[in-house]
Amino acid sequence: MQKRSSFSGKLGFVLAAAGSAVGLGNIWRFPYLAAKYGGGTFLFIYLILAVTFGFTLMTAEIAIGRKTGLSAIGAFTILDKRFKFLGILASAVPIIIFPYYSVIGGWVVKYFFVFVTGSGHTAAGDSYFTDFIGGTFEPIGWFFLFIAVTAVIVGFGVEQGIEKVSKFMMPILVLLTLFVALYGLTIDGAMDGLSYYLKPHMADVSAKTILAAMGQLFYSMSLAMGIMITYGSYMKKENHLESSVRQIEIFDTGVAFLAGLMIIPAVFAFSGGDSSALQAGPGLMFITLPKVFGNMKFGNVVGTVFFLLVFFAALTSAISLMETIVSILRDKLGWTRKGTCVFVTILALVMGVPSSLGFGPLSFISWMGMSVLDIMDFVSNSVLMPIVAFFTCIFIGFVIKPSTIADEVKVTDGTFKGEKLFAVMIKWIAPIFLVLILLSSVASALGIFTL
Repeated sequence: MQKRSSFSGKLGFVLAAAGSAVGLGNIWRFPYLAAKYGGGTFLFIYLILAVTFGFTLMTAEIAIGRKTGLSAIGAFTILDKRFKFLGILASAVPIIIFPYYSVIGGWVVKYFFVFVTGSGHTAAGDSYFTDFIGGTFEPIGWFFLFIAVTAVIVGFGVEQGIEKVSKFMMPILVLLTLFVALYGLTIDGAMDGLSYYLKPHMADVSAKTILAAMGQLFYSMSLAMGIMITYGSYMKKENHLESSVRQIEIFDTGVAFLAGLMIIPAVFAFSGGDSSALQAGPGLMFITLPKVFGNMKFGNVVGTVFFLLVFFAALTSAISLMETIVSILRDKLGWTRKGTCVFVTILALVMGVPSSLGFGPLSFISWMGMSVLDIMDFVSNSVLMPIVAFFTCIFIGFVIKPSTIADEVKVTDGTFKGEKLFAVMIKWIAPIFLVLILLSSVASALGIFTL
């Protein structure tokens, strides 16, 4: 049996796991939801859910990984053979997500290149984004480049590749986010946007607000896709698991908050107070923000910094997705790391091309108005992830029991301060939340109602 890789210490683990959690969803989805669902009220609800719901699921997954020393399929099989299917479902999620996520990562690299070469004004054109993604060879080229960078880092391994890159990129990402946020607040009208972002809007608060906050938290923290199980399998027993989870939460939530601070005041000022400008989806990042930068003093510089930090966020998440797939295959087949990376790279390229072409030559392929990329996102995010998380809660709560996870958390120093909260959440509260997330996500995607 091959020796299991590991992070060098707690800092390396926390930054790598936080890098996985901090992704494109933090940059555009969190600000949009916060602006739409009650401003400061949404932030408060999100924080409460992060320290309860998020804490519970992340602790469970990291503990499963560290206890078994295996990725998802092997981990669930060892704990109970009847739940091998759960490991397979969890493993399917990154296999589906990684290719189309890398397509979007390629878009980010393209925009960074545009701004760093001083051509940011061209990206502000009304049809620039749609013309670009509607092409054939250029979007595929940037997609291939993004995949190649990810593969090289993962190929170097856990400590020499993933950990080193995370230790370098994550602090810089925070500093760049702070820079853009603080500079954005100097724009005329930005303080009104800051007030809109932070001030509670009770009239906008409803059950949908809580569901939106739960959904964002669920997707933001890299849960139910085998990533935290894989990273947990690389975590040393002497590193305190509970405090590591808390630090990952703080990092992820902090970056999400700063992303809102970076985007909402600037877009609010640019649009003259029109909150509809904070639309969800790629349009906010690739259409609205380039226009904001185009009307901003030193906008090309700010745009370059912004897309650099978005690239870092996208890359760290892509690394965790690819590493999870690589780990699963190595556990099952015993392949070398480099050989597995080559195989996963080719697989991702083949699977990702239809998503890249889905806005151009393959735009005729659609379902319920969704492109190929949107369909992949719907299947993985709206269907598979809530199902995996739900059955994980049932598995821990009623099969292996919460005490199994608690014992793993206590390995380091015998303490687990959140044990009672964990037991109640994993057995009773989290499963209900997850069913609601599944139903609301599917209903929203099918147009029954919109979050």
